[in-house]
Amino acid sequence: MTLFRPAATVIVVMTVLFGFAYPLGMTALSGALFPREAKGSLIVRDGRIVGSALIGQMFEAPHYLMGRPSAVAYDAANSSGSNLGPTNARLIGAVRDRASAFVAAHGVKPPVDLVTASASGLDPHISPDAAFAQAARIAEARGVSPAQIRAFLRERVEGRALGLFGEPVVNVLLANLALDAAFPLPDEPAIGAQASDG
Repeated sequence: MTLFRPAATVIVVMTVLFGFAYPLGMTALSGALFPREAKGSLIVRDGRIVGSALIGQMFEAPHYLMGRPSAVAYDAANSSGSNLGPTNARLIGAVRDRASAFVAAHGVKPPVDLVTASASGLDPHISPDAAFAQAARIAEARGVSPAQIRAFLRERVEGRALGLFGEPVVNVLLANLALDAAFPLPDEPAIGAQASDG
């Protein structure tokens, strides 16, 4: 019985400290130091949220960059990978099908990130090679030269974090929004414009 009171006190103190005070403190600190990231890095155009710079979404139109495949159909509520191993016949078949479709549409072999899903299924980035591999299709759809699109995409490459961590990437949503601004299509609604009717 002599140990009950100190044990109960430690449980209460630790619960308050690490269950409430620490999470609330970190939330407040992150909101103060990184307000954009803490709010989900939402992208707003014409007063409407068109996506997040941190969450991938489906782009199928030929005038846009395609992102990585998603095992969860880009459903942010169910983030996960397929959990299929590298020797799984379903995974091998899916990668083969994606690669064949890419070659048929682009005439070049796809970079690996365009035929394999990320662990989250929501990766918002692709490699620069994956972006450049789509340049000819985008150029044809937008009526400009492939060289213009490649130069445009080269300007959208984000370097390594702090110059050291990770690999250079292209954010698909941000690049597609910039494509709409730089090379608009009069007969096609820009990203997020469809929401104006609803």
